[in-house]
Amino acid sequence: MLNLFVFLFGLAIGSFLNCVIYRLEKKQSFLKGRSYCPHCKHILSWQDLIPVFSFLILRGKCRYCGKKISLQYPLVELFTGLLFVFLLNYELGIRNYEIFNFNFIFNFLFLILNSLFLILIFVYDLKHYIIPDKVIYPAILLTLVFRAWDLIGHWPLGLEAKLPFQVGILNYLLSGLGAGAFFLFIVLISRGKWMGVGDIKLALLIGLLLGYPKALLALFLAFLIGAIIGLGLIILKKKTIKSELPFGPFLILGIYLALFFGEKIINWYLNLFSI
Repeated sequence: MLNLFVFLFGLAIGSFLNCVIYRLEKKQSFLKGRSYCPHCKHILSWQDLIPVFSFLILRGKCRYCGKKISLQYPLVELFTGLLFVFLLNYELGIRNYEIFNFNFIFNFLFLILNSLFLILIFVYDLKHYIIPDKVIYPAILLTLVFRAWDLIGHWPLGLEAKLPFQVGILNYLLSGLGAGAFFLFIVLISRGKWMGVGDIKLALLIGLLLGYPKALLALFLAFLIGAIIGLGLIILKKKTIKSELPFGPFLILGIYLALFFGEKIINWYLNLFSI
């Protein structure tokens, strides 16, 4: 039941994110005004706004003008719902399935809020080849506040007990700075042809969010998946060697692969070299 509730909640949030994405494109406020069809501008009624189901019932067309509704809308809703369920079970697994644990609630809410920004970045960069500052800066600020709260909330009295946690916080900070510096180096040597400035900020967020070694794994997976998909598009003649390809979606995919499966992947890799 909890999984179902979180999934349905994710569907609703995904519908809201679609609205935010569209209004970011049009430079409109998402805090006021009712939803409308992007083609005929007709105000949508409640039966047009049921996540996924409205798309299926209307057969992917606007009720009022008959124009096609982008597949982005149901896909973002479904992805958000499934991601929320994954995040729930990931965090519950860490807390030994103690639902009413404060750390579980606090960390789960942080992961949910951060995911809202990451989904926005994923879709917006995929469509427009840009990571908007209005999204990436709040995500970085949120993560910094979370790390600061963690440090204050766990600040022990004894020096010996304090050192390990301080090292943990330092890990996230150095990981963020290191990842950002690496991408800055790529941007400088390529003069912005290989990477954009937005990718630097996203790399900083990855380090702050995951820390070492998961941040390093996320970057590796992003480059690997990006190279495979890029090569596939060239083979299929959808892209050329000189074509641009947004890297933000690959970085975000790397984040979640490292978050959910990072320990297993790292342990598997280390076992390859164990005697």
